Amino acid sequence: MAQPGVLVISHGSREQGWVSLVDEAVGKLAARMDMPVVASYLELVEGRLIQDGITALEDQGVTDIVVIPLFVSSGSTHVDEIAYAIGAKAVPELETDLEPFRVRAAVHFGTPMDDHPDIAAMVWDKVSELSVQPEKEVILLVGHGSRHDGFRRRWEEGMSRLAGLVGALSGTSVDYALLSPGNVREKALQWKERGCEVIAAPLFLSEGYFTEKVIPDRIQGLSCRYSGKTLLPHPLLSHWMESQAHLMIQSLKS
Repeated sequence: MAQPGVLVISHGSREQGWVSLVDEAVGKLAARMDMPVVASYLELVEGRLIQDGITALEDQGVTDIVVIPLFVSSGSTHVDEIAYAIGAKAVPELETDLEPFRVRAAVHFGTPMDDHPDIAAMVWDKVSELSVQPEKEVILLVGHGSRHDGFRRRWEEGMSRLAGLVGALSGTSVDYALLSPGNVREKALQWKERGCEVIAAPLFLSEGYFTEKVIPDRIQGLSCRYSGKTLLPHPLLSHWMESQAHLMIQSLKS
């Protein structure tokens, strides 16, 4: 009989505050699941890397590891390399230095956040306080993006769908831009020239260099509204992870 366990994988950071926010969200998930739940990191968090997480679950008798990739977009190259290294796909789309992990359990790999309704609600919650006259505003979602064509298209497709959901919730126009290849300033200027107030919304899991330095630099001098608030902390993130986990666990029973 299958003994499932959940492995949440995110990028990791040298900033303890970043890690603590992820741990808090995963802790809330664990409190709602009747199985082992472990948070692990691709890099930078010593002793809690992906192999550590796999081993911790297998040591608890887990036979089926449900992997939740805690990344904003399917366009992340990290999602591709992790899926390969953990055995969810035979070949990575891009060359990677990530060596295959030692895994005895069966692996069930989930999907990143992309355009899930929970994520749209989180985005709107974070920027709603900046909205004054929705009919005269545009929310500009700002994501990391990718310099690799196929991955960039996934970023664009997911953010385009997410923009539609956020627009339906907010009653504002919603657009998106990427730091790579770098059209944030261009998009903001286009909307300003059309007479709109621009609210820049960072589509990042947690605060860091990109939200505190890079995005403000790109919109400097344009009078955009920007709070820098990222997805975490927010209770809906645990809800999204739970729905992901239950979806995969249900497939084990069918």
